[in-house]
Amino acid sequence: MNRLKQAHAFTLRNGIDHSVVLIVKLLEITEIAYARKLFDLIPEPTVFLYNKLIQAYSSHGPHRQCFYIYAQMRRRGCFPNPHSFTVLFGVRSSLSSPRLLQMLHAHFIRSGCDFDVYALTALIDMYAKLGLVESARKQFDQMQFKDIPTWNSMIAGYARYGDMVGARELFLLMPSRNVISWTAMVAGYSQNGQFANALKMFLLMEKESDLKPNEVTIASVLPACANLGALEIGQRLDTYAWQNGYLSNMFVSNALLEMYAKCGRLDVARQIFDGFGSRKNLCSWNSMIMGLAIHGLCEETLALFHEMLREGKMPDDVTFVGVLVACTHGGLVMKGQELFDSMERNFNITPKLEHYGCMVDLLGRAGKLHEAYNLIQHMPMKPDSVVWGALLGACSFHGNVDVAEKAAVTLIELEPWNPGNYVILSNIYASMKRWDGVAKLRKMMKGGQITKMAGYSLIEEGGQVHKFIVEDQSHPRSDEIYALLEAAFTNMKNIEEEDDFDPRI
Repeated sequence: MNRLKQAHAFTLRNGIDHSVVLIVKLLEITEIAYARKLFDLIPEPTVFLYNKLIQAYSSHGPHRQCFYIYAQMRRRGCFPNPHSFTVLFGVRSSLSSPRLLQMLHAHFIRSGCDFDVYALTALIDMYAKLGLVESARKQFDQMQFKDIPTWNSMIAGYARYGDMVGARELFLLMPSRNVISWTAMVAGYSQNGQFANALKMFLLMEKESDLKPNEVTIASVLPACANLGALEIGQRLDTYAWQNGYLSNMFVSNALLEMYAKCGRLDVARQIFDGFGSRKNLCSWNSMIMGLAIHGLCEETLALFHEMLREGKMPDDVTFVGVLVACTHGGLVMKGQELFDSMERNFNITPKLEHYGCMVDLLGRAGKLHEAYNLIQHMPMKPDSVVWGALLGACSFHGNVDVAEKAAVTLIELEPWNPGNYVILSNIYASMKRWDGVAKLRKMMKGGQITKMAGYSLIEEGGQVHKFIVEDQSHPRSDEIYALLEAAFTNMKNIEEEDDFDPRI
């Protein structure tokens, strides 16, 4: 910086104009305020300088300056080029303003720059990020030439708003794909809770010989492994990440931590967590706390939470979901209530629907069904099916018909298509020998054409996750599987008969 100031002083003393070079160098070291002062002294800045300054404000803020500079540029009669619009379409502050983007789009067309594939791709990307997917697709369809980033932007736009059918259709139409194309699909499936599809897409990607998964790919597929219990694949990804130097990326490392924690390898998860040292962020703490909580390690969860507070880390709403889940598994009603009450009082965190759901589950499992019902009645937001489902499940465990009927009525209104709610209430009636109630529910299910879904199991073997439904024959090797099971059953039967044989008779 001092050298640049000396160079500036030298040019002033000697009447040499090196303003353009100085401005560019200042922007490279993010001395934007100093560069702006020099810029304002230039009578007629070039479009190159305008673009450089807009890009600097776009990257480092304040973002509103991008549009101020653009307006100044137009007033001074300096015509923007395609790069000007490429930068402007990518300014983050326009994410909250569809009207501003539409105005820029109109200027873009009038300027005659709407032939540029880079600017058009940026426009599509911004429309998609604003949720205007139809506008994005309209621009996409109108483009005569599309490169891979254009396709990727449109696919990511569909995925971001949960339209994985649209994303997949476009993906299959692509003339060629790169690692970003595949990663957009993997990430889209994973972020929309379609973990089996995310893992399937990743395994297909691995078969492409010219593609190498990057850090984003690994961070996107690991949550799928975590939620499917695909430990074997997760371990392979761990090795791959280590070999390629991806573990320095906290998104990858935190995803690995979550994967091991959810798959029950809490020892490995804790090693990763402790290995972070000072690099631990809130996501790291939350993943470890939640991992301990869902496996019923109540004391360890609360100990880690207090360690977090001692280290000066502020919890968030996700942290409290973890500790409340731990209290639920441990049956610690008073502790759970204390933590719930402390959210707003001590940490200025307003409890969300998830936290009320945890409290309903905690009270319900402890047999405090009427307290749980009263809590639902006084929630500041409308309870969803998860909250009512927690209460109905608790009624099933404790055999409370009165509260169960109240919960079931609301659940059937919220989810008339869900057979599970009918089945749980029917089982409660059956346990109390209320056969009239059982018959009534069966009649309701038959009238509504509601059938109970068959249970299924997921089994990981040989780097693949296989789904098996009761008496299912859809698996490609079902004949071999049933033959092996039959052989095993015959062997067990023979062993049982041999054990029953008494040679003394």
